[in-house]
Amino acid sequence: MRYVRRARSNPGLQAQHCAAIEAVADICDAATEGVEVGSEAFTFEPRVAAEEADEEEPVLGGSTSVEVGTAGSIPLVFDALLPVAAALEEPIEASLTGGTDAKWAPPFDYFQHVKLPLLREHGLDAEASVDRRGFYPRGGGEATLTVQPSEFDPLALTERGDRESLTAYSVAEESLEEDEVAERQAEAAAPDADREIEYGEADSVGSAVVLAAEYEHSRAGFTGLGDRGTTAEEVGEEAAEALAEFEAGDAAVDSHLADQLVPVLALAGGEVRVPEVTTHVETVVDLLAEFGYDVAVEDDGDTVVLSA
Repeated sequence: MRYVRRARSNPGLQAQHCAAIEAVADICDAATEGVEVGSEAFTFEPRVAAEEADEEEPVLGGSTSVEVGTAGSIPLVFDALLPVAAALEEPIEASLTGGTDAKWAPPFDYFQHVKLPLLREHGLDAEASVDRRGFYPRGGGEATLTVQPSEFDPLALTERGDRESLTAYSVAEESLEEDEVAERQAEAAAPDADREIEYGEADSVGSAVVLAAEYEHSRAGFTGLGDRGTTAEEVGEEAAEALAEFEAGDAAVDSHLADQLVPVLALAGGEVRVPEVTTHVETVVDLLAEFGYDVAVEDDGDTVVLSA
């Protein structure tokens, strides 16, 4: 792999990318070179580590434990593991330390309550749990993903239908409980939604809210992340505005879930109606083409249909 993230302001592999490669390499018995922060090129060769160790058979599946470092995103590492782990003949268990709710990445509750339930409805057998929250900048969160061998069903996500439920998952570091930060985030995000409020010990002060919407035929999620100088109400309003914008259109899944579903779409086939072609969607589609997977992108003016 060459030219990794070359167009970014911080090009090359970052901590969570290195952790993702390491975790996938563990369960695929792969040999790697050049996997380090800042590297713009690396190699990944599955099923060769056993040969180098003069072992008869590679170990595919099993357990892996990876420290992402600082607040590098644990959910992004789990994203990399899902399609690989589902195709193996043995179950996997991945235990990670790092950021559970980090900048520029889906919060853990989005992964657990939006993405995983939707993929379970399409054949995936997987569970995720969080033992400790990890906020920016120190991270220190702990979470586990287990995946059983699975076969994805074709994705049929072209209509969302009526909304059937809405839940606000609001979490904050324990020192923020006196100011009711998690409750205020949830109230600002959706006053009439069901609520799951959580406070917990963490290495850094932080908070996050996820609105998980379940529709007749699909699911979507909308997030807000706490930061210095941002009120709890502003965090909740960020999620509320994203929900309102989504429901004003006709897409079946939100824009963040769109690019995350492209690898599954390439493997299983089907159709997914998304709000727009983001740069993340373009990147994943182009990357999959290098491996021989053709994902079609059809823009009808209001939404975009991805198909394979």
